[in-house]
Amino acid sequence: MLYRPEIDGLRAVAVVPVILFHSGLGLFSGGFIGVDIFFVISGYLITTLLIEDIERGSFSLLEFYERRARRILPALFFVCAACLPFAWLWMLPEQLRDFSQSLVAVGLFASNILFWRESGYFSEAAEDKPLLHTWSLAVEEQYYIIFPILLLLIWRSGPRRVLWILIALSGASLALSEWAWRTAPSANFYLIPTRAWELFAGSIAALHVHRSGLKSNGAIAVAGLFLILAALVTFDETVPVPGLPALLPVAGTVLVLLYGHNTPAARLLGLPFLTGIGLISYSAYLWHQPLFAFARIGSLEPPGLPLMLGLALASFPLAWLSWRFVERPFRRRGPGAMPRRMVFAGSASGLAAVAAAGAVLWTATPPDDLLRETYGGACNYNGGRCFEIEEAPLKVALWGDSFADAFSTSLGRQLNEDGISLALFIRHSCPSLTGVLRNEDARQGPAFKHDCLEHTRASMEELRTGDYDIVVLNSAYEWYASETNMAGEPILVSEGPGSQYASQPRFVAERLAATIAELDHAGRAVVLLTPHPMVREETFLRYRKMRHRGIEGDFSADYASAARIHAQILEATQTLDVTRVSGLDLFCEGAPCPILTDAGGFTLFDGYHLSSSIAPDVARRLTRAIEALGQARSMRPLASRSSSGDGRIRRDPPCITRPSSSSSPNASCSIR
Repeated sequence: MLYRPEIDGLRAVAVVPVILFHSGLGLFSGGFIGVDIFFVISGYLITTLLIEDIERGSFSLLEFYERRARRILPALFFVCAACLPFAWLWMLPEQLRDFSQSLVAVGLFASNILFWRESGYFSEAAEDKPLLHTWSLAVEEQYYIIFPILLLLIWRSGPRRVLWILIALSGASLALSEWAWRTAPSANFYLIPTRAWELFAGSIAALHVHRSGLKSNGAIAVAGLFLILAALVTFDETVPVPGLPALLPVAGTVLVLLYGHNTPAARLLGLPFLTGIGLISYSAYLWHQPLFAFARIGSLEPPGLPLMLGLALASFPLAWLSWRFVERPFRRRGPGAMPRRMVFAGSASGLAAVAAAGAVLWTATPPDDLLRETYGGACNYNGGRCFEIEEAPLKVALWGDSFADAFSTSLGRQLNEDGISLALFIRHSCPSLTGVLRNEDARQGPAFKHDCLEHTRASMEELRTGDYDIVVLNSAYEWYASETNMAGEPILVSEGPGSQYASQPRFVAERLAATIAELDHAGRAVVLLTPHPMVREETFLRYRKMRHRGIEGDFSADYASAARIHAQILEATQTLDVTRVSGLDLFCEGAPCPILTDAGGFTLFDGYHLSSSIAPDVARRLTRAIEALGQARSMRPLASRSSSGDGRIRRDPPCITRPSSSSSPNASCSIR
């Protein structure tokens, strides 16, 4: 195959923005599209090689897979091995378990599937995953497994028909991607069915060159470069990629591949500086994410931009070393090179070793000190009935999001022990508020907004018309009142057209009051668990690291923020008939608000959700409030268990009422 220096230059154009984007430098807000450029290049080169082999009559799957193994696996194994000691020394237990899973996924060519299931690419948690970037390798590896066989099968129909088949497949993949970013954005980003069109674009370019030869058109090639540059500087995390917007960098890359040969654009991309980076781009890509991730993991504070830029620069000498001493020796073929049998044996052994290392690391990881409360899971509105008792004299429903789910199991078990039925109306990320929409299309997709709205409407309808005596409400009200989406807009907006609220806390409180009023009008008694103090994710991560490393400190939650939304809620609901159980005093009485239990564990498991150490106590408080309401409604007398857990029966008030005004943040409850 003809060597084209401009392709190595394109690799440099792809890898440098990716690295700078991950370092936090705002110069290339769309730097993540470097991966899209890589996909097009890979599709072009792989298809060109396959066509040449088929035309010569020397096509061999074994030889193809041998070339891919020599190209990809040695450096990948080396980087995975280099990550192991740092992971063992620095990672928290749950981080270490996630890392061990990623090793297994690397060994199975399934990293993209794992990270699709775990989190979004742009989430803060993703930044701490040293092998997150291997998702793109998994996409290419899956393409390498499928595409040669597909090409061989359809080649007999003739090159022209092959071209149209690939165009049709590419169009179908693009259409699927355009649908998927609205309905399943994480799957759209990670999985090969919605990424294949970018690789097919390169394959289509290769087929066109095979039929018509290389063309030189300086204006078109420069236009291609401008399309790539436009995507790099104008795209950000809110742009749905892959989707129609990704046509910008994909088309730009295709234009350079088709028309860039022997043009000024090719001479620019062929500068030694750029081709040098292009030659080591694969290793640079492999090294940058572990460097950044372990810098974040090893530091108590988020590393600053100077350190991250220094690590970005360090990834290139590391890349040169691994290219020179790992990539090149294994890629060499001919006399003195490793024979094919050893390549396959070594590849299989290496993949097995990586996966085995992950499995061993999983079993060797010490137990986490922050075990989550077991989520209700299938026991939500969509089907589970884990805690429902058909003939119970008192029927309760818990309506909320993941905040409510964090204690749902404890509440269900305690209520069931007292003969009370509990139905769960839970969907994560969907607040128990009527008349609102989640304003996070970029992260969750537009379809989630409408699905969440439908869940809210269906839940309210069932709670209004079903056989329920008491409804318990709890959601991340403070989080909804303060968070913004990727575009800096309120995370909740009114269900009505075009409403953006400047005062989110008041909006959330008013919508909560309207929700309670609607339930009360339907004859349901309402118990409201108000917001508890929380810790921002980056602060809580620092607390976790300090505890893990035996460093003493002031581990406190933000009591003031919880008190502000608490006051707004009390003001909005003061005229309503509602039982309030205060979340403010679940684990502290005021600022400073410590989040450590007497046993040394945390009351929160991620800074936001209640942990398993506090969930049973929260369930006891709610159970007392529910039983008091049951007695007030002439239900049979119900006795709650002692909060000491000694099995003795005693009667407790549902909550402690402090002598304060109803609008005060310290007001603990209001009994019907």
